[in-house]
Amino acid sequence: MKDSLARETEQLVQRPFHAALVDEADSILLDEARVPLVIAGERGVSKQEALAYAGIVKQLVSGVDYETDKELRNVYATDSGIDKVEATLGCGNLYEDHNINVLTMLQCALHAEALLKRNVHYMVRDGRVQLIDELTGRIAQHRHWPDGLQAAVEAKEGLDIRANGQILGTITLQHLLHLYPKKCGMTATAQLAAQEFMDMYGLQVISIPPNKTSRRVDEPHMVFTHRAAKQQAIVDVVKSVHRTGRPILIGTSSVEESNQYAEALQKDGVACQVLNAYNDWEEAALISKAGMLGAVTVSTNMAGRGIDIVLGSGSSEDYKKIVSLGGLYVIGTNVHENARIDNQLRGRAGRQGDPGTSRYMISLEDDLFIRYGLAEVLPHDLLARRQDEPLNDSRILQLIEHVQRVVDGQHLDMKKTLNKYADLLEQQRMIFFNRRNEILYGRQRPNIIADYAPERYRKLCEQFGTSTVHAVERQVLLAIMDQCWADHLAYVAYVKEGIHLESLGNNNPLDEYNRLVIADLSRLMGLWCRECSIIFPTLIRAAASFISMKRN
Repeated sequence: MKDSLARETEQLVQRPFHAALVDEADSILLDEARVPLVIAGERGVSKQEALAYAGIVKQLVSGVDYETDKELRNVYATDSGIDKVEATLGCGNLYEDHNINVLTMLQCALHAEALLKRNVHYMVRDGRVQLIDELTGRIAQHRHWPDGLQAAVEAKEGLDIRANGQILGTITLQHLLHLYPKKCGMTATAQLAAQEFMDMYGLQVISIPPNKTSRRVDEPHMVFTHRAAKQQAIVDVVKSVHRTGRPILIGTSSVEESNQYAEALQKDGVACQVLNAYNDWEEAALISKAGMLGAVTVSTNMAGRGIDIVLGSGSSEDYKKIVSLGGLYVIGTNVHENARIDNQLRGRAGRQGDPGTSRYMISLEDDLFIRYGLAEVLPHDLLARRQDEPLNDSRILQLIEHVQRVVDGQHLDMKKTLNKYADLLEQQRMIFFNRRNEILYGRQRPNIIADYAPERYRKLCEQFGTSTVHAVERQVLLAIMDQCWADHLAYVAYVKEGIHLESLGNNNPLDEYNRLVIADLSRLMGLWCRECSIIFPTLIRAAASFISMKRN
């Protein structure tokens, strides 16, 4: 996508597409495919406005002034909340056209307050908000929320407001991969998603037998009625196993939870090391110690994929002793929305034919149960209990498996919907950038000055040379085209935000989306010449100044 912003051919870095080899293919191609890839520039944000809206939403009451959906993906202001905001701002009807920016900033502030949690979705380090990748538990480098949401989170945390992100280019992973004639990948958890790989990428999944037979023991889930009972049970199990010297890995769902378990273990006299986004630079050193005798490691999903924990950490004597104890013991504190991620954590134990054990210890108060309303379908006799011992009811495990399949289906539908809306934009991207490349490579001359001021064009060519004048024209037009495309993407995002409301009028949202976006592209294709004619006087002065500077 950086090539799409290049102003000179020497700045291009992408080679012709030939073959793509993807490691951890299910994570990259399936899990992360719900979010399109973007490249963004910076745009100034008013600190006072962001702080003002953060203060307003803090005064709103959850369940009264705003509500969230069960999956905690969307938040909506109620009539009561709207009335309070309108009274505070004195702006009149929030939904009138002139209040579109007010409504946008309010929604961003509400999203930041209600849906984004510190040490779960992001962390604050060195005075900056850094996003946490929900799938890996690592800091998402060079990634930030667009459309004012980043500024809203910074205002929520009382930090300096940095420049906001303006999307300059975007592409889905599926469309990116389809640019490669040959594509393949590898992962240890592809079989469960074989049909999805075929549907989305036309890729067949082939299982390769392991080098050595697995000796890992996957114990059944232990389910508790409440979180406190689960946490105490995990601490008790860790203490018991730790006395034998067997290394233990505890996989948690967030930075916050990893710190909670580390604190609980240390209070009970169990020394442990913590691996999460706050000390990600120590990952290699911490993992190298995780397989030592007596090691206890509490980690987020950072240790759940692509990590090889070596038993004994290189000592053959310690290796033999740990093997005799049963190898690495892995405990998961939460089941995930997708069973593949559960299996990734299990896979840290019993590698390369070593022994190992894995077990998930969960509670009915875990996020998965709450987010997807499992409590509403669980038998009442289970919900009424509150006991420290684990429940012994196969209905819960069957329900968890069912929910994971349902959620996986929801995610697949999200990706299919994303691609339906992205297909048109990808076609437009190809048309637009094919035309841009014609200008970039000099295969098509802009002829802006020649068309609008032929006499001035002739004098400039005589004074500075035709090639130099054409180079300046090309730079100006490329800059205008890039801004037009960024404005088009902003419009597309705006349309997509409310397009679902078309269904209320018995219209097909996708058809209406296509109509609006196609019309905007038609406007876009003729816009840059009109823009150049508007700034023509400035263009002439800038061209002369640039050429003179370049000549000197």
